Amino acid sequence: MKVLNEVVWGIIGAGNVCERKSMPAMQIIPHSRVKCVMRRNADACRDFALRHDIPEWTNEAAKIFRDPQINAVYIATPPDTHAYYTGLAAAAGKAVYVEKPMARNYAECREMLRVCTKADVPLFVAYYRRMLPHFRRVKELIDGGTIGTICSVHIEFYRPPYAEDSRPEKNWRIQPAISGGGHFHDLASHQLDLMDFFMGPLKRVRGIAVNRAGLYTPADTVSASFSFSGGAAGSGSWCFVAPEERTADEISIIGTGGSLNFSTFAHARIEGISESRGVLREEYVLPSHIQEFLIRTVIAELRGEGRCPSKGKSAARTTLAMDLICS
Repeated sequence: MKVLNEVVWGIIGAGNVCERKSMPAMQIIPHSRVKCVMRRNADACRDFALRHDIPEWTNEAAKIFRDPQINAVYIATPPDTHAYYTGLAAAAGKAVYVEKPMARNYAECREMLRVCTKADVPLFVAYYRRMLPHFRRVKELIDGGTIGTICSVHIEFYRPPYAEDSRPEKNWRIQPAISGGGHFHDLASHQLDLMDFFMGPLKRVRGIAVNRAGLYTPADTVSASFSFSGGAAGSGSWCFVAPEERTADEISIIGTGGSLNFSTFAHARIEGISESRGVLREEYVLPSHIQEFLIRTVIAELRGEGRCPSKGKSAARTTLAMDLICS
């Protein structure tokens, strides 16, 4: 991998995620700047570039891949184009930072890994929760033995249907040809990736995925079981058509010497109890641009100054787990 002095970004897919979560961080982190953004809607792309002081915009991705000054590409499109654009970026010798989930399925992930390895370009994936302070603290507590030997992990996520679920043709997240699945692929991918981060790769993954409400094609209710190489057992339960009063967003980790509880999406708080430390309750403040801490590690690695914890290899494992759960 070529070490960069300055990371010069080209962005493909200047939409809502890019607007709030990621792109502003690329502009404020030292040794990083955005040179060009691409979106098929020319008016929206021009507006995005003007509002964020980005010097160039285009509705043709080829411009980004041809530009010799751009050395890193952020792919912020839906999953159906991740493998395609990754291949073009790799062929152009540019580092890749791609949104999660990494691709629609594990086969596409493997192809992305292959082309990036062949071109000797790094492949990073936007599982940014790996760098948020409360999740890094959870990993520290686990690794430090604060709750003893880990016995079991359980993910619980229930919520009512989203308003846009009434018009699935307008919502790409519930169109499998674009997203690879439904809300499970979009949201549970974060949780399964956190399990990989906390405990290592998931093993013996099994699942049941069904559609109970009939609002759209992919599964709206999912149950899963899995294990870890260290011997702990894991399980998960997701329902995206639950009644309001059953809304839940919690991960529980049980050890021989205590337990931890925290949310994936609702808040940045850790609660628990430890035989050695007593009651645990810690609150954290999230960055204004939620991907900033991870993007800092991407830039550090590209500059030869550090390591990013979310790469293609680990992200592909998360997609494989989802494939196994929903197969």
